[in-house]
Amino acid sequence: MALGSSAPEILLSVIETTGGLGACPGELGASTIVGSAAFNLLVISAVSIYAVNEKNDTNPDKDQTVPLGVKKIYDMGVFCVTAFSSVFAYIWMWIVLSDQSVSPFEAWLTFIFFFILIGTAFGMDKYKAMQVAAEKIANGDKKGDDDAPLIAYSAIEIYRELIDEKQGVKEINEEQIIKRKEMKDFIKQT
Repeated sequence: MALGSSAPEILLSVIETTGGLGACPGELGASTIVGSAAFNLLVISAVSIYAVNEKNDTNPDKDQTVPLGVKKIYDMGVFCVTAFSSVFAYIWMWIVLSDQSVSPFEAWLTFIFFFILIGTAFGMDKYKAMQVAAEKIANGDKKGDDDAPLIAYSAIEIYRELIDEKQGVKEINEEQIIKRKEMKDFIKQT
């Protein structure tokens, strides 16, 4: 989203920077990107929050403990990581630009922070998914994940059974027919 909504500013800054390497930075630079990021963070978030009200809050998967029209952040881990990273980015930019120059070390470190942010947010998202799956299992849902099919056969069992069917093994009973059907359905789903 950030790249899509800030693409014009980013491209203008890249063009300006590459066109004047070694020269004094132009006026577009970091301030344009910071302004765009602040707009995205504050204005777009505010409009998104304001848009949900009691009339259009009709999500069937909504947490029933939260009253209509009340906003609740579902994944606080990822939210905290991105909120901390946003504040840290502004502080880091102030630290880096306080001496009116950016060293290669600072530039590379800033680039590495991006991947740390992505990795940490991804890890928090996976952690939340594990928590949700554990809650579903604790509440009696056998699968734990609505999208993941559950099958009691190993890959080798499926392979052997379907090879036997393909080769036309004649000794088959009602139980094996059901078993093969389950295996075929599992393969179609996955």
